[in-house]
Amino acid sequence: MNKQELIGHVAERAGLSRNDASRAIETMLDVVTATLKRGDEVRLVGFGNFSVTRRKASTGRNPRTGEPIQIKATSQPKFRAGKILKDAVQ
Repeated sequence: MNKQELIGHVAERAGLSRNDASRAIETMLDVVTATLKRGDEVRLVGFGNFSVTRRKASTGRNPRTGEPIQIKATSQPKFRAGKILKDAVQ
């Protein structure tokens, strides 16, 4: 399912116009993104948790030449499914 299909399903199930459903979904995504950007978590009980993990800088190897290279520290978004979601897809 892509974003437009999700908007259509939300609009249909909630009895909203596609425009209202689109604004609601866009706002939710913006809020989650801004919260993660600040380094905070978003917890949706039963559905799951969105968080940011930090990866330390490390030394790797160039696969072509074998020479060592420095890999920068990064922050990555992470999603951990909640119990209700896990149970629903089993």
